[in-house]
Amino acid sequence: MGKALEGIRVVDLSHVLAAPTCSMFLADLGAEVIHVEPPHGDDAREFGPFIGEPDKNRSGYFISLNRNKKSVVLNLKYEKGKKILRDLIAVSDVVLENFRPTTMKKLGFGWEELQKINPKIIYASICGFGHDTLTGYDTRPAYDMVAQGYSGIMSVTGPDGGPPCRIGTSVGDIVAGHQAVIGILAALVHREKTGKGQFYDGAMVDGLFAILENAIVRYTITGEIPQPLGSAHPSIAPFQGFKTKDSWIIIPMGNDNLWAKFCKVIEREDLTHEPKFETNPLRTKNRRDLAVVLEAELEKRNTKEWCNLLENAGLPYSPINNMKDICNDPHIHYRKMLVEIEQPRVGKLKIAGSSIRLSETPGKVYAPAPLLGEHSETVLKEILGYTQVDIDTLKQEGVINQEF
Repeated sequence: MGKALEGIRVVDLSHVLAAPTCSMFLADLGAEVIHVEPPHGDDAREFGPFIGEPDKNRSGYFISLNRNKKSVVLNLKYEKGKKILRDLIAVSDVVLENFRPTTMKKLGFGWEELQKINPKIIYASICGFGHDTLTGYDTRPAYDMVAQGYSGIMSVTGPDGGPPCRIGTSVGDIVAGHQAVIGILAALVHREKTGKGQFYDGAMVDGLFAILENAIVRYTITGEIPQPLGSAHPSIAPFQGFKTKDSWIIIPMGNDNLWAKFCKVIEREDLTHEPKFETNPLRTKNRRDLAVVLEAELEKRNTKEWCNLLENAGLPYSPINNMKDICNDPHIHYRKMLVEIEQPRVGKLKIAGSSIRLSETPGKVYAPAPLLGEHSETVLKEILGYTQVDIDTLKQEGVINQEF
């Protein structure tokens, strides 16, 4: 199969998670992603878990986010390093980074400068609060948890009546990375039509606020300030996780017809005539009373038994899988969402596959994560036309890496 983004070159100056997530998906779709790293490497190379003795090439964290990419080490403290970067940008389609807004300007690679280097360049930046902000916000440092807290998403996450909780994955970074992919692809289409590049101003806070769905309109329409509800849905009941005899199961009955069928499965058809539970608005209003009744019923069987019964009845359900469960799940394997790679210095390793499934040009894991500076010489020779003498001189001067 072909690659949707074959021929698109991305200069990826990113680190850790937000922008690397974006460049990972672009690489899965066939873009040539050149990950430009400082001499010490992407910070993610220092994050565990490590495979064997910790070093810059054995980080499972880094490996999981950087498949299909090339690594070039450039020391941008040297003017020659900046020249190489300018030369790369001149022959590329996208520049991607997730520094604070002032960083690229200080380096001499702000949006105005990039347009002079390559008028058709698409420059995508991801940070906490964005570039175009109220005074002071553009210099505020932000991690994923800052974005989760500021955006409001933590205020609706956590146990019923309990304190706000961080979502169990770095969703602020990851959502921002996904949305940047959309922005870059849209910009590429626009450039195809007009020949003009664009600047993408991505903010983690924006990304999380944009996915708050009904929490926003519940406040703007009713004035109600949404609170954490555990696994429960604020507008549908039953629509949450319940404890069974041995573990947990999701029971999401999204309308009155499904509710009636569910009551039949649990042999409690009387509940459909209970005044407090007759309609979804009533069940939602009386969610806690309903939960007490259903918990007593669902604890009578184990999760597998309930799954079989609900499956046979054609009702929605899911066990609440842990990582062992889902990594051994046959459907995940059938969908090729857990793939094995041969990682240099590590050996065989299983990582998440690409979730972008297209009939002709699907996303694919076709190469492992690069060793630090693995492609420095190749990129300088094949893309920029540097000679081996040039490269040896740059190594001696500390502009590029000497070894990986």
